Amino acid sequence: MSDRTTLWLLGDQLNPDLDALDAADDVLLVEAHGFADRKPYHAHKLTLVFSAMRHFRDELRERGHDVTYLRAESFGEGLDEFFAAHATGAGTDDADGVAGDGPRLRLMRPASRGAGERLRELVAERGGTLELVDNELFWTTPDDWRAWAGGEETAIGADGAADRAYRQENWYRHVRRETGVLMTDDGPVGGEWNYDDKNQETPPDGWEPPARPTFDPDDLTRETHAWVRERFDTWGNGSLDEFAWPVTREDAREALDRFVSEGLPAFGRYQDAMVGGEPFLSHSLLSPAINLGLLDPREPVRAVEEAYAERGVDPGEHDPEATGTATLDDFGNGDGDGDRDEDAGGGDLPPVPLNAAEGFIRQVIGWREFMRHVYREAMPELAGANQLEQDRELPPAYWDGDTDMRCLSEAVGHVREFGYAHHIERLMVLANFALVYGADPAEVNEWFHLGFVDAYHWVTTPNVVAMGSFGTDVLSSKPYASSGSYVNRMSDHCADCPYAVSRTTGEGACPFNALYWDFLKENEETLRGTGRMGLMYSHVDDKDDEEWESIRERAATVRELAAEGSCSGWRENCSGRSRSAYSPLTSRRSRGSACS
Repeated sequence: MSDRTTLWLLGDQLNPDLDALDAADDVLLVEAHGFADRKPYHAHKLTLVFSAMRHFRDELRERGHDVTYLRAESFGEGLDEFFAAHATGAGTDDADGVAGDGPRLRLMRPASRGAGERLRELVAERGGTLELVDNELFWTTPDDWRAWAGGEETAIGADGAADRAYRQENWYRHVRRETGVLMTDDGPVGGEWNYDDKNQETPPDGWEPPARPTFDPDDLTRETHAWVRERFDTWGNGSLDEFAWPVTREDAREALDRFVSEGLPAFGRYQDAMVGGEPFLSHSLLSPAINLGLLDPREPVRAVEEAYAERGVDPGEHDPEATGTATLDDFGNGDGDGDRDEDAGGGDLPPVPLNAAEGFIRQVIGWREFMRHVYREAMPELAGANQLEQDRELPPAYWDGDTDMRCLSEAVGHVREFGYAHHIERLMVLANFALVYGADPAEVNEWFHLGFVDAYHWVTTPNVVAMGSFGTDVLSSKPYASSGSYVNRMSDHCADCPYAVSRTTGEGACPFNALYWDFLKENEETLRGTGRMGLMYSHVDDKDDEEWESIRERAATVRELAAEGSCSGWRENCSGRSRSAYSPLTSRRSRGSACS
């Protein structure tokens, strides 16, 4: 067997500073296309993934690495080509079950459960060996999780019930203790673990978030995008006009610096807000880069922690409402131009409230790491979990955005245009509406996976199936369902919506309201008595038969019109369109609206 070791890196492991690269003789990258043939992914997602891979190839070569870059329909076909060029022996197993004289490969363990073993089988079938090592692009390892969780892996029954449940807050505190992030000798910085209660305000009128970092597509990205549009049946915005995601490590680090310098100060206070015409607010927009590997998750966490150490103020102390804006000029004691002044100790940059720093760090070392491990624990049953037995098809509005519901139209519009919507739009609009509507969790999960540039199966499945759809109780004790009142509290959408958020029944009533109460009634057997649901069911009990009849009638009307894809937003006087004009998840889908 050859003494050379080839490091095989996947399309979400694109970090040129990996320790694994130091021990590798050469590098293998396989650009597999088959997955994108099967479903209509967002054009920006495919452009991002393939462009980032190609830029990564070029950067590795510039750094002196010997890189084999193969384009193929599948990993198997790519390995066939690689082995044909590199095999040194017969490629058969010997009597002891040891692979033949084919190449020796090393792979950081993929995030998706079972993927590493499947790839190892593909390599062994071709006479090579594949060593799986820990994935450096997660902060915690499977062994870390098992030491914390103890016992056996969880199992999800056919009814969606898990034999053990995990809670993110407990894991998050454990990781903080183990890593020392935002910790002192006496405990968490500031004395509290979680400042979520200070992260739920809506911006005042006139507030302007910092501009989104933009990275103009270079020639390689433009070439990749043109190929994507020609090669695949895609969904969403097909042009590059709004494509501004970093595709290189250099750009990703610049995006991180921009967020820490400009977005972080207002991020905490307004991270749960939804504002019409503002798709990004002060969110970091770093998840695509982190999930591709362009950023190691330790980098943004340590950068935010350092920013708080240099510019930190008490939770909630930074109040943009006092000035009406959140620009650097409002806080600078220097020249206010926002340029980093090494001698000023960061004094020319805006302050970082503790609730902003803690809120961001919780998303990365708390939620992201938690999702990865819950996915590993609960698969494959997690993907099909459906304890509420919901089976309705996702409404066409999720694909074409045709609805007068301002909140849903905005959120779907953001996904169609950018392949992105922030976490509250994902959970409390997109997933929430699908939940109370009764959509099949697996179909909702697929929609998120296809549409979001930062979506991978390991992260969407626990977030969408377990949390958003409450398909299982493995990570949540209650469904994240709400009426229109939550959207009204956290956004300005309801003020401009033709539906009345104050009304539950009758034409013109907010669709969220009747669907929410009908959802509680439909699932009463499962949900009554579930943690933290007592107050809601006390309201259920307060409604008389006449009110319930009106609620069910309104909910049935909304579901019927939504399923038909009615053009004017599910109002009774809309003629709608034929269901056959728009068939979700077919191989060829109309890119335009069927409405005139």
